[in-house]
Amino acid sequence: MFLNTIQAAPGSRRKLKRVGRGIGSTDGKTCGRGHKGQKARAGGYHKVGFEGGQMPLQRRLPKVGFTSRTKKFTAEVRLSEIDALGLDVVDLQVLIDSNIIPVFSKKAKLVNTGSVSKAITLKGVNVTDGARQAIEAAGGKVEA
Repeated sequence: MFLNTIQAAPGSRRKLKRVGRGIGSTDGKTCGRGHKGQKARAGGYHKVGFEGGQMPLQRRLPKVGFTSRTKKFTAEVRLSEIDALGLDVVDLQVLIDSNIIPVFSKKAKLVNTGSVSKAITLKGVNVTDGARQAIEAAGGKVEA
């Protein structure tokens, strides 16, 4: 195969409609645009959503909701998942390596779901108040 022989697959590209070529062509004279009016003219069209001066639908409806930009990069971790690791020191990289949180996570927060059976040291992971108490009750500590 050579670059100069590459072609589109047969039937994948339609031939352009030739307009304005006389009565017999079905698209002569007005070229399929009808008679007069904004849509019949060259460059005569309006912007998307324009309703002829009436207040457009997208402006009549109220604004709703909000999309967080940080949600994608923040992960939630359960106490039971940390306990299942069986490690003494846990940080963000350990959580990523063990597939508990996604690779693109920049922050993680530990929530009080489940229990901790041994002392664990947390580094660089946010913690809820309940989870902090559970870790400290098991003899562990939370470092910022």
